[in-house]
This record gives sequence, structure tokens and C-alpha cells, in this order.
Amino acid sequence: MNQQNTQYVLGSYDVIVVGAGHAGCEAALASARMGHSTLLLAMNLDSVAMMPCNPSIGGTGKGHLVREIDALGGQMGLNIDKTMIQMRMLNRAKGPAVHSLRAQADKHLYHTEMKCTLESTDNLDLFQGEAASLLVEEGCVTGVEMTSHACYLGKTVILCTGTYLHGRVFIGDSSCSSGPNGLAPSVSLADNLRALGLPMRRFKTGTPARVLGSSLDHDKMEPQHGDEVITPFSFMNEHLDVDQIDCWLTYTNEETHRIIRENFDRSALFGGQIEGIGPRYCPSIEDKVHRFSDRKRHQLFVEPEGKSTDEVYLQGMSTSMPIDVQLAFYKTIPGLEHMRMVRSGYAIEYDCIDPLDLKPSLENKTIQHLFCAGQFNGSSGYEEAAAQGLMAGINAALLVEGKDPFVLDRSEAYIGVLIDDLVVKGTNEPYRIMTSRAEYRLMLRQDNADARLTEKGYRLGLVTEERYQRYLQKQMQVEEETHRLQTTYVAPSAAEAFLRSIGTSPIKSKTSLAELLKRPEVTYENLAAIDPDRPPISRHAALQTAVQIKYAGYISKQIAQINKFKRLEDKKIPDSIDYMVIEGLRNEAKQKLDRIRPLSVGQASRISGVSPADINVLLIYLERERRRG
Repeated sequence: MNQQNTQYVLGSYDVIVVGAGHAGCEAALASARMGHSTLLLAMNLDSVAMMPCNPSIGGTGKGHLVREIDALGGQMGLNIDKTMIQMRMLNRAKGPAVHSLRAQADKHLYHTEMKCTLESTDNLDLFQGEAASLLVEEGCVTGVEMTSHACYLGKTVILCTGTYLHGRVFIGDSSCSSGPNGLAPSVSLADNLRALGLPMRRFKTGTPARVLGSSLDHDKMEPQHGDEVITPFSFMNEHLDVDQIDCWLTYTNEETHRIIRENFDRSALFGGQIEGIGPRYCPSIEDKVHRFSDRKRHQLFVEPEGKSTDEVYLQGMSTSMPIDVQLAFYKTIPGLEHMRMVRSGYAIEYDCIDPLDLKPSLENKTIQHLFCAGQFNGSSGYEEAAAQGLMAGINAALLVEGKDPFVLDRSEAYIGVLIDDLVVKGTNEPYRIMTSRAEYRLMLRQDNADARLTEKGYRLGLVTEERYQRYLQKQMQVEEETHRLQTTYVAPSAAEAFLRSIGTSPIKSKTSLAELLKRPEVTYENLAAIDPDRPPISRHAALQTAVQIKYAGYISKQIAQINKFKRLEDKKIPDSIDYMVIEGLRNEAKQKLDRIRPLSVGQASRISGVSPADINVLLIYLERERRRG
């Protein structure tokens, strides 16, 4: 649409963010904190940072993203620390690479706190209104027109539309045009994006019922307590003192499954009404019963939604079954026999973009100065959305400044893995981050997110001076404590009783504290029994010191792998390259490379359909061109 078709201009901004979910909030805060005039548009201000699905932040892989967002100067970690009602560190029995923090949120307070942060941020305007179309001139976005026919002009625009575009909700054989949680869908903008030629697709997600906690019998469930010592998400919080609320665990049974099976024909999922592709790693309960027919039960977590409401969320029981069927099968579950449902489960379909149409900076390849983030990019989850929003906000601000984009690679952050997977590999279903997706996860731990990313966030202008100085102090503590442990020795007689008490073998000669710490039975905490001169250091520093010493050998091997990876990432591919003329490349490889336009040989090697032989041909071609030039 051309600007001449609009009726009036309400304002002009460096960055316009469309959508105020988790992606939109981080995008707007990033660009505003970097000093750029920013407008954040929300269809409904009551939906800012809304949690339409599970009332939690973090989890396996996702907790890493939150720590990285925090290290770069984002808001999600700070916000959940303020509003959590329970905190647990998952996977404690496994190695530190997969330790993942997860918090239950007071979902209403989470929204309120984030909205207050937005309202008090300099350079940021928050406005309720629906974007109807993008203003585009000569292939470059220039602003947004609203359904009111007003328009805002912008040097850049970031689309963070979540599940609103042509949203359609399904409950049994009934459906209606709707956004999440009964909010209005966005229809005009969805039509406009297709008209502009963006490659759109249809995805689906879902949510379970909400029931009243007072109607449940907790004696029939297993309590899930929070950690005794709370580990905060944000580096800025050393300790949190919160009265935590229990969650509960219960299970489906064969009667539950019988009712679901007998009503498969009434499910929107199996009835053919749903076109969109759903998330493989978060299937509905009817999909679980269908796909895993040999399973006698499936677990169900009962999660309170906050301190000011009696509503609880039934995690693991997402469904699009009719309401009468939902009532019937929920009541077969121990503890839910007399449950009172206040919101039914539903499935929701929505439009999103093919992420292969995006650059690693999250700028669109079709329309210049247009950035995309969150579920609009084909991902799922609040954390994945927030991470992309932060990066899109940073890169929109850098584009306004005329600077190169800020891109994290797969060896630097889970954020890099997430975005690289989306824009290089693409996705045929809602994408979810997992620790198994990261090749270098021992280096991408939660405990060292600040060490990996704080310096970068500080250079961008997102990390405050207070945070940066605290980070430098922590790094100094880690270095000094590591050196002290490596150079402090104990005699066999001094360590004998301690080593016997923890069930590990004695030492025969003087041994450094660092060497003792490498033993599985020895922890930094219990080592204090033979380390009377230990200096006081922060919890953050103590954890990182212990992990670095315990896993030093494995870390060295991973660093070597990363150096090899970097060599391919550093081999840049010219923008002007014509893959179609490269002899020896298979046709499929030519088409894929031409479609995705990778920035480096490393990226090219991760494209589906591009073989190692194709990469060798490409390397030879690039070297020949370099010598000619």
C-alpha cells in the first residue's frame, strides 16, 4: 500500500513493533534502550506479555534462552524473578550442560509488571490499536496503517504477531475466528502480508482446560515442591525469598483413554477441520492416545496460575475435543473427579511466515527494513519468542544507525542455535528449542551465559553500567578462585577423614584442591571442610568456578570443535554469487543455496539437501574465485 492511500499520519518512529507478546516486548525494549524512538502496538493492552498457554517460564533448553536474554540486557529474566510463585532446577541428576531452570509464574502479575516496565521506558510509546497493513515503497517498508486508517511512519518495522493472524479456534466440530484466549484475531494484516508476496504457512497449537484449584483433591496427587534454595533467572538477583506454591502431579488412566478413543470422530484434530501443522513435542492428549496406544497412562501437571486466582492449568492435557468430552475424560483422572472447569481447552490455527525468507539478522529478504520475530517465524514458546524479539529489536536499531547486524552463531548461544535453525534449516512444524539441538552445549551452559554475552550486551548499550561492573567483579572472583584452588595443596593426613566421609578414595601425596574437586563425590560446597581459607564469593562465581574445574578436559575438547566450526563460519560467501553457474553442484543444492543465500560456508553446510560433496565443490569454487580476484 502506498502512503498516499492513508488518511492521516499520527507519528514517525525509528522502530515500530507490531504485537506486544513476549517477542514484541523484548523487541521494543531493546530498540528503545538503545536510544531509538519506538512504538509498540498492541491489539489489546490487557494482552501485553500475556501467557495464553502454560503459566511458566523456562524449562529444558528454554531456561538457557532466558539466561541469555538476561545476559544481553533483556527483560524476561528480571520479570519472572519478580513474579514467580515456584522455582525448580530441572535435570539436576544430569550434567551442568542440561541443567535448566523453570519457574511457575503468577501470570497476571507477570503481565502487569511487564506493562509497567514498558510504560516507564524512555523512547517507548505503547498504543492500543490494530495494524491493518504495511506501508511499502520500492520494496522497503515505510510504516504501518491501522484499521482506523491512521498510519505511523517507521524507518523499520518488526512483526511479532504471535498466533493472531487469521486465528481460528477449534473446539470439537465447532470453530470460530479468534485470537488466543478469546481475543480478536488479526485478519486484515494477514491478508496484506499474503498480498505483499510473503511466503506464509499455517501452523497450529493448543491449550488445555483451566479448572478451579479448590475443586481438586490434592490428596490423590503427588506434590511438586519448589527448590529449597531458589536459583534466580537474572544475574542481577543473587537470592530470592518467596513463599512458593506447590504444583501437583497426577496421571491419566485406561478409562481416560477409552473416552478419548471413543470420541476421536468428534475431535477437530482427527475430523479434518484443522489444516495447520501442530508441535511434535507438545501434542494434544488425543494425539498422545492415538500415537502411543500402548501407553497405560500419561502424566499431568496441575499448575496454579497465580496468587490472585483459583484457576489452575492442566499441563499435558492440551485438547480440541468437544466440551462434554473434555468434562468426561478430565473427571476420570485421580484428584480431578469433582473438578469445576472454568475455561475449556482448544486448538488454534494461525498464519506465520516461512523463516527461510529471513536473514540471520531476522530482517525479511523480500521487504527491506522489515524484521520478524516470535511465533510469526514458526517457533513455539514464550522463551523462543522473547529471544527472537530481543535480536530483532537490536538489529532494527543497528540498521537505523547504519551499522552491521548483530548475529550470534551456534557456538556462542542457544539464541544462535534457535535463529540459525529457523533461517537456515527452516521448520515444517512449530519449532521448539531443546538442549539436543546445540552441538556445543557444554560451552552454552546456564551458569556461564553472562560470561558469554554480557560484554556483547554492554557494547550494544543494553547492559547497564551497574550490571557490567557486577559482571566484571564476578569474572575476577572466578579467575582468582580458580587460581587459588589450583595452587592450594592438602596433605593426605589432612584430607583423609573428609574423603572417607564422602566415600571416595584417599590421596597418597599432596594434591591440589582443584584436583580433588574433579572427583564426582566432591563438590565446591563440601570441599569447604578442608578449605578453611576459602574467600567469600558470589553463588554465581562459585558455580561457574566449580563447573569449569570439574569439566576442564571436556571443555578443552569442545573448544577445539568450536575452532574447527569457526573456520567454516569465517569463510564468507559473496552476496553476488551465482550458484547456478557453479559446475559440480547438484541441482537440488543449487536451488537450496540460491533460495536461502547463506552468509558462510558453515551455514551452507547445514542446509537440508546440501551434501558434504556440494560443500567441497563450493569451497573449491570460492578459492578459485579468490585467486582470480
